[in-house]
Amino acid sequence: MLEVQNLQVAYGAAPALWGVTFELRGRELLCVVGPNGAGKTTLINTLAGVLRAKAGRMVFEGRDITALPAHRFCEAGIAIVPEGRRLFGSMSVLENLEIGSILPAAKAKRAESLARVLALCPALKEKLGQAAGELSGGQQQMVAIGRALMARPRLLLLDEPSLGLSPLIVTELFGAIQRVHREGTAVLLVEQNVATALRVADRAYVLEEGRMVAEGTPDALMQRDEIRRAYLGL
Repeated sequence: MLEVQNLQVAYGAAPALWGVTFELRGRELLCVVGPNGAGKTTLINTLAGVLRAKAGRMVFEGRDITALPAHRFCEAGIAIVPEGRRLFGSMSVLENLEIGSILPAAKAKRAESLARVLALCPALKEKLGQAAGELSGGQQQMVAIGRALMARPRLLLLDEPSLGLSPLIVTELFGAIQRVHREGTAVLLVEQNVATALRVADRAYVLEEGRMVAEGTPDALMQRDEIRRAYLGL
């Protein structure tokens, strides 16, 4: 579904990613884990068109999207839930959700998409008229995910969704992510919470200092001593 070959990204003269090659298979839940500063957010922002690749190639559903203008990525079927949520705090929850379905194809099915989002997070039903900035952190994260789903993407990109949330809320959040995946949306999850990410993923890659250093199923990675020591404290 998504093929990334020898991706290189830099901030000015400072390289952030180099030689990054990986694939995401159709309807897969793939996670990329790694420490702070590894380049995870840079990677996901490049896949969403927010950053431009210096070199390399990104192919989504057989289409080369490497040079695609940023505003065309959503139209191509890719939606991102950015780190920190980035909601419009003074606007209502409903208005934030509707922003996600601004493109004509998504707007035509806005009611259907809204029903799906509210089924995914029923607590938002009573919050639709409330300012998004007044919600709890977990509810705000669900609004951010809902906004992305309103675009009806075939690939959902999630950047550190558990950041700043309590363990109980993280469990509920990842349950919702798994449900989105089961319903047919491919998911690429970038996450520092390695143990939780590996519990839900089909496959995983480990990113360190801008390079992919390991890949495999969660079980296979958990059996590697260096992964257990570096990321799980075992």
